[in-house]
Amino acid sequence: MNHFPMSIEPLFEQLPVAQGPKVRITFNDVPYEVPDGMNLAAALLGAGVRRFRSTPVSGSPRAPYCMMGVCFECLVEIDATPNCQSCLESARDGMVIRSQEGVRQVLAEFSAESASTIGGKGQRQ
Repeated sequence: MNHFPMSIEPLFEQLPVAQGPKVRITFNDVPYEVPDGMNLAAALLGAGVRRFRSTPVSGSPRAPYCMMGVCFECLVEIDATPNCQSCLESARDGMVIRSQEGVRQVLAEFSAESASTIGGKGQRQ
């Protein structure tokens, strides 16, 4: 059972200089209005989102940590594309974002392709 809420009261608040034009995005089917062009991870954190993905093994909730593209804790699905680092994306109108749950299909396809390779030399069975 997951005891971590998807969102809570925001821990961050936007400075007045960051309060410009807004765009509408959705995260797990919940609509949000965030500043246009703002870092996506920061915009979601500012909106109160706390759970961006779960780990493939234990299902533990994860959220952005480094905010500079190193740790990969901020992975989400953006407009049906998995494995997107939300800390490296800018918010734009109409984005459809989903939390990333476990191993994505891209990884499963890569594993199946690797398993059909003989001796690691790229020859297929």
